[in-house]
Amino acid sequence: MADTRYVVLLRGINLGKARQVAMPRLREVLTGRGHEAVRTHLRSGNVLLDSPLDEGALAADVRAAIEREFGFEVPVVVRTAAEVAAVVAGDPFESLATDPARYLVTFLPEPPPPDKVDALPAADGGDYLVRGRELYLWLPDGIQNTPLAAWKWDRLLGVPGTARNWNTVTKLAELAR
Repeated sequence: MADTRYVVLLRGINLGKARQVAMPRLREVLTGRGHEAVRTHLRSGNVLLDSPLDEGALAADVRAAIEREFGFEVPVVVRTAAEVAAVVAGDPFESLATDPARYLVTFLPEPPPPDKVDALPAADGGDYLVRGRELYLWLPDGIQNTPLAAWKWDRLLGVPGTARNWNTVTKLAELAR
C-alpha cells in the first residue's frame, strides 16, 4: 500500500510549562515508528508525515508514541493532505474574514451529531459554521474579545477538537502538498 501524506494535529501541548513536547524528539520518535518525511510546523503540535496507516490507526499510533515518550496523553486529530487542501479551497468565510489571525478552524476527529449542530445558538459577535469535521470561527474582535470564542464548543458539539488559525491552516496545506 502506498503511503499517504497526513497532517497530524496535537491538542493542548507546549502551553506554559506543562505538557511539553520537544518537536525534534517527536520527529525522531515518529520516524523511528516507520513514518516517513516527518516534519513539524511551529511548537503547537502540527506534524506532517507520510504513513501507510489509515487515519484511525495513525492517530492511535501517534497518541501511543507521545504517551510512551513524553508521559502523558494527547488528543490527536488526523487529516490527509487532500482534506486540508479542501478546507482551504472551500473557505466559507473568504469574503468575511479579513484577518487570518482572527479566523480559526477547529478540526474534529469525527462529525458532530446533527442534533448538536442544529441546537447551536445564534452567533454572538462573530460567525461560525460547522461543515463535516470542521468548525470555522470568524472572531472579528479577536479570540480574547469575541464572545463566540468563549463558548464551550467541545460540550456544545459533543466532540473535542483542536483549533488552528487560518495562517497556520494555509501553511499546513502548503507544506503538505
